[in-house]
Amino acid sequence: MPPEPQPATRRPRRETVTGVPRSGRRPPGHAPARSEISEQTTLGHTYVRSLMRSQLRAALSALATLALLVGSLPLLLTLPAALAPDGPAPSAEPFLWAALGAVVHPVLWLIARWYVRRAERNERDFTGLVEGR
Repeated sequence: MPPEPQPATRRPRRETVTGVPRSGRRPPGHAPARSEISEQTTLGHTYVRSLMRSQLRAALSALATLALLVGSLPLLLTLPAALAPDGPAPSAEPFLWAALGAVVHPVLWLIARWYVRRAERNERDFTGLVEGR
């Protein structure tokens, strides 16, 4: 017997898979980094750790600078006594305290201002990453 003719099989319908439009703008509601963070994936954890690490680096830099400057103040106060064999001159001590009061506060303010600006820049960069800007 001759073989029966096979019914014509239909080819599966082809589907086109598209990605994000290449116009450079993402569709509204599409924020992959934000979803990675909210879903607590490994990548989201890496994003958050990166922010925390940069904030810690800024804080430690400010703290080290502050410790170096403020930590050297006792040496500054004992320097006149070490240089003069019979102690500092009576007129030198008020000058030291005035210099100490006039110099330390602006330096503390500059360190604090640098730290706040650095922390805000880190957060702005992180927000730009999360929002896809």
